[in-house]
Amino acid sequence: MTAAAAKHQPFAVIAEFGSAAELYHAAEHVRDKGYRFWDVHSPFPIHGMNNAMGLGKSYLGYIIFWGGFTGFTTAVLLEYIPSSFLYPLIVHGKPVDFYTVPAFFPIMFELTILFSAFTAFFGVFILNRQPRYHHPLFTYAPFRRVTRDAFFLVIEAVDPRFSETGTQEFLTGIGGKDVTLIYEND
Repeated sequence: MTAAAAKHQPFAVIAEFGSAAELYHAAEHVRDKGYRFWDVHSPFPIHGMNNAMGLGKSYLGYIIFWGGFTGFTTAVLLEYIPSSFLYPLIVHGKPVDFYTVPAFFPIMFELTILFSAFTAFFGVFILNRQPRYHHPLFTYAPFRRVTRDAFFLVIEAVDPRFSETGTQEFLTGIGGKDVTLIYEND
């Protein structure tokens, strides 16, 4: 791909809506139309927007569970195997088998929390496709108002149903104002 072609590669179509209610109903239309790679942006959370967008439960909880389970298993193996098999140390007749587990609870707990925290941190980055040091939406001047008083809906070009003209007409048809095609490297 040449540099000129890469410069004019579309990233998304963005449309502005006048209120949170309009954005909510637009999200329902986009969901019903079958788009998969799209998002809404507003200056505050909109109650019920997850349902309007058709978002299900996040996979992050499952990822964190397995991270915590890995931490717990690591703690068990690092404590139980050396103290019971490799270097058993009998002090005052205390057992060196599985009955020594209560002494290991703090370490098991700490490694479970540590691995869960790292898994949550990196899982959020991976699921959100981060880090992205430059986002094409930031080149669209009206988007700067999103933290104050503007409501936007963005359909990305990677969506299988995306078509430059068709998506723009669709967003205009559901009430979008200033429907604009944003390019990847502007």
